[in-house]
Amino acid sequence: MARRAAPLSRNAAAKRERPLKVVRTRAPRPSSAASDHPVRWSRPHVRTIAIASGKGGVGKSNLAANLAVALGAGGARVLLLDADLAQANLDLLLGLHPRFDLSHVLAGEKTIEDVVVEGPKGVRLIPASSGVAELADLDDYRREVLLRGLGNLDADADLILIDTASGASRVATAFCLVADEVLVVTTPEMPAFSDAYGLVKLLQQRGLERPPALLVNMAGCPEEAEETAHRLRLVARRFLRLELDHWGGVPFDPAVGRAVRLQEPVVTAFPNSPAAEAYRALAERLWDGAPADPQSQDPPLASEKLEA
Repeated sequence: MARRAAPLSRNAAAKRERPLKVVRTRAPRPSSAASDHPVRWSRPHVRTIAIASGKGGVGKSNLAANLAVALGAGGARVLLLDADLAQANLDLLLGLHPRFDLSHVLAGEKTIEDVVVEGPKGVRLIPASSGVAELADLDDYRREVLLRGLGNLDADADLILIDTASGASRVATAFCLVADEVLVVTTPEMPAFSDAYGLVKLLQQRGLERPPALLVNMAGCPEEAEETAHRLRLVARRFLRLELDHWGGVPFDPAVGRAVRLQEPVVTAFPNSPAAEAYRALAERLWDGAPADPQSQDPPLASEKLEA
């Protein structure tokens, strides 16, 4: 016969019937060093525009430098990132001589705040290097750290302009994919036109959510700029099912070359030149003078955390 279990004592029965309690433990407060780790940084929450081109020689960096200065003259607080990490030249175009640049940041020698320099009209430049081969193929982790470092600077910025490397490299397209808007620069020449279409196609294949905008540089006349943009928009509509916006054109102007030799933006060196007027018109299109409302900016999502 099976043995009968011994009856529970009165104390044991009381303990068994007592309801369970959930004990809340207080999480340890992170140290200041932990809170400053890149994992806890957020990406910028101000309007970010990436300026790209399918090939070199179309005046993309000149556009970025002069647009930034024109926006600054209009009252915008502009943060300009030279994301052509291995062939940087924005510091030369703005007449600046930075002591440190992004190569020191990515090597862990300086913070991104340490390398920022102030340029004309209050534009703040984050300079990059020239001739540093390791930066030409930046890995995903270091690029993410760089992007999140910008989030530490956007409290004092209304707009962030990113001057990407020319062409369709992995690093250049990665910067385009994280921007709010992408401006593709081309010229009326067929090689530039073809490479601009190739870049737009590649960005669509890689998941760009918003179709890029177009700007035609070095146009002989406004009609040529309009015709070039119209042809590119037709091709994108037919083969990619994309509706590209046209942000205007910048005429061919010898004053731009003279300003480059002076190491000064054409909008300040020759403010009455046709190119300077076109840069100011583009700046007025992008900036209406109203400061950004920090209360309307969404907080960073939990899914945006950087995985170290």
